[in-house]
Amino acid sequence: MDQLEHTKKTAVIKRSIFINGHKTSVSLENEFWDGLHEIARQKNGTVAMLVEQIDRSRDNCNLSSAIRTFVFNHFRAREKMGSAASSATVPGQNAMRLSENGQLPE
Repeated sequence: MDQLEHTKKTAVIKRSIFINGHKTSVSLENEFWDGLHEIARQKNGTVAMLVEQIDRSRDNCNLSSAIRTFVFNHFRAREKMGSAASSATVPGQNAMRLSENGQLPE
């Protein structure tokens, strides 16, 4: 199956999550749920804690869009850091760190 066919078959999954003590529903594609779980594990936290952070830092977009953007930016930044680390020629060079919202610092 090629990437385009896989994209066409991706379903949106609605899940309930507690944010700041309130239950809300979030609709995301399974790949974004998987990414969110992976990021939460990397940060030694829970998905709910991560979504609370995303919720606090989002602007005027809906929560599902904010989560998708966060997950995309996290993995894009990780890919850029991996590429930079693999091409680094200076031993001991510090890797860039992500800010809490999953973006590279300015």
